[in-house]
Amino acid sequence: MEENQTAKWYVLHTYSGYENMVKENLLLVFKKNDMEDRLLETVILMEDVVEEKNGKKKIVQRRLMPTYVFVKMIYDNSMWHMVTNTRGVTGFVGPQGRPLPLTDEEVKKLHLEKREVTEVNFEVGESVKIIDGSFEGFVGTVDSIDLASGKCKVTVSMFGHLTPVELELSLVEKLESISAE
Repeated sequence: MEENQTAKWYVLHTYSGYENMVKENLLLVFKKNDMEDRLLETVILMEDVVEEKNGKKKIVQRRLMPTYVFVKMIYDNSMWHMVTNTRGVTGFVGPQGRPLPLTDEEVKKLHLEKREVTEVNFEVGESVKIIDGSFEGFVGTVDSIDLASGKCKVTVSMFGHLTPVELELSLVEKLESISAE
């Protein structure tokens, strides 16, 4: 393997409902072929959605892009058959089913790269504004902060009820209080 090869993000198309199976099968296939160092990350984009059932509202996770799995890997042409013959995979997303890596802009827009957050400018009990994602625009109170996982729990008022949501730290910013000077 050449030293100058870098990992890039690719998109795989799967059969409907096979996304998790594809994620697991890819890990097994790469391990079986002694290439697990070339598969760095496998992501199924999920979003939090408020669902009402029997008069009760709850937050559930739903696939943001069904039938697509995003993989970060060091790719070469010898891997095409190995990946496309993985159970559940219908092919790569690209011209004639050939792999076309995502651009840096696409990766950023899809939030595939986890942004490292080492410090936060808010504390437990403070008011924060959610700046991106399903709850963008909501204001809430910080319940907990976990720097290790890069997440925090925020209670927001939704449909007149206080609802706790878990968010990436990068999606939250301190709500600047307006002072009367």
